[in-house]
Amino acid sequence: MVKKRSLPKSKRTPQPDLEARVFVNVMRTADAFARGAEALLKPTGLSGTQYNILRILRGAGDQGLACSEVGGRLISRDPDMTRLLDRMESRGWIVRAREEKDRRVVKTRITEEGLRILAGLDAPVRALHRKQLHHLPEKQLLQLAVLLERARAQSGSQESGD
Repeated sequence: MVKKRSLPKSKRTPQPDLEARVFVNVMRTADAFARGAEALLKPTGLSGTQYNILRILRGAGDQGLACSEVGGRLISRDPDMTRLLDRMESRGWIVRAREEKDRRVVKTRITEEGLRILAGLDAPVRALHRKQLHHLPEKQLLQLAVLLERARAQSGSQESGD
């Protein structure tokens, strides 16, 4: 009986194309980063999307933003923004009010409580980002940021998130 020679593992399975490899790596990295953020946010009762909304509204200042504008700036789209904002308003993190000039527009603004929660998270979130990315030199981080922005722009999703 002739013994079959086994090919090395790398020769048995075809190497996926580079684009697929990059896609999977980006998704795995995003998931790993998100798990770290979720663990950090859990004690506050905020979800990642709620935290993102509070940051967006803090950046908008006193004028606030319409619901559609908030939704357009989110990192991850949420199909039920109204319900999400309802929950945040019931917890006292945001307020919504109809505009005097155009009653069709409802502006959303962050409350003092929302600002207080964010202020308490600013340093821990910065520390988390440093922990996740400290091993990369500044030059490589800048290159990575540019490359990811270019990839996102090419895919038609250019929003920054805040």
